[in-house]
Amino acid sequence: MSPVDVVFLIAAGFGAGLIGYITGLASVVSYPALLAVGLSPISANVTNTVSLVAVGIGSTAQSGRVLLDGDRRRLIGGAVASLVGGAIGAVTLLLTPADAFEAIVPFLVALAAVALLTQPMLRRWATRHQDRPGVWMFGLVVISVYGGYFGAGAGIMVLALMLVLTSEPLWRATLSKSLFLGIANTVAAVGFMLFGPVHWTAALAMAIGCLAGGWCGPPVVKRLPAEPLRIVVGLGGLGLAVWLALG
Repeated sequence: MSPVDVVFLIAAGFGAGLIGYITGLASVVSYPALLAVGLSPISANVTNTVSLVAVGIGSTAQSGRVLLDGDRRRLIGGAVASLVGGAIGAVTLLLTPADAFEAIVPFLVALAAVALLTQPMLRRWATRHQDRPGVWMFGLVVISVYGGYFGAGAGIMVLALMLVLTSEPLWRATLSKSLFLGIANTVAAVGFMLFGPVHWTAALAMAIGCLAGGWCGPPVVKRLPAEPLRIVVGLGGLGLAVWLALG
């Protein structure tokens, strides 16, 4: 891997960290960047998961103390659900043939992009907040399985789940989303480090950018025009899905 590739991945990681915090769609930036420097789809996916751990670390370190002032029981339950789901997703990926993964990736990316583009509708559903801890926990496990397996768009899914099934305000749901996905990514990353084809140079370069992007996410989100960014990234995700399907 050339120095130019390393710089490119650091920059892409920074963008992924910011976009991941704002929209929950970090993999739409980071995954194609890893493909662009020559990694195979399966190697790019496991390397991407390892790198994205840094996003959760950065964003939680920036403002995670606020979470401790909320419902700690929900926080602990969500952490356990994320850990279990992330582990199941990682095992599923490691046991799935590479050809099968390459076939399903375009559909996963498309699902993530559609989730992002329909985010306003999901938020409107949140006008009727009802605390349903059992349903919320089960939903978080399912999304964390997807997060451990691939993960693009999982942030939007967690955010929507929290807004619909809990009474958390948007700002706290955004913080919780970063923490829970960080846990799912971390447990999956451990499995990939031990048994997966992680490209360590690419993972380190991407993680440096992701850490910086995740750290800058909370303050920057207050200043960026999130609505245009959401639409651009969503449309870009659909374009990526088409490109992957045709490729």
